Amino acid sequence: MGQRDPGAPRFVIQEHAASSRHFDFRLEVGGVLKSWAVPKGPSTDPREKRLAVAVEDHSLDYAGFEGEIESGYGAGRVIVWDAGTWRSLTDGPVEEALARGHLSFWLEGEKLRGGWTLQRTGAGAKPQWLLIKRRDEGADARRRPVSTQRESVLTGRTIDEVGG
Repeated sequence: MGQRDPGAPRFVIQEHAASSRHFDFRLEVGGVLKSWAVPKGPSTDPREKRLAVAVEDHSLDYAGFEGEIESGYGAGRVIVWDAGTWRSLTDGPVEEALARGHLSFWLEGEKLRGGWTLQRTGAGAKPQWLLIKRRDEGADARRRPVSTQRESVLTGRTIDEVGG
């Protein structure tokens, strides 16, 4: 297990049971949480490329949100499925890498560790990206953290145990 730098930017993955269940993958960049909706959640298998749809930035204080969004856009239950720190593996500013459509990074989370890549596949109102696990010590084609590690890293609750 690697050492976490307390000054490093944060990441959070929130499981979100809204109109459809998905995972919100968020990286702290430039004072906000850059966010992508990942329908199937992250995979630890480097052969699996997961769709990640860019969504609006969120404020940093949203990183710890867990509970029920009562109404409107995003209504549904939310848990903090994973959290930790991250660092860029791409040369230059992260904002420029994202603008170019390719960011490689290292996660130090409770459930996920190791290298990942976000690769943009198309432009538009909600650009589509691929979230891909890099081949390293955290890669494991047999491990299925989305289905086998269902609990919140903050409260131990599952998405079904949140709300009424």
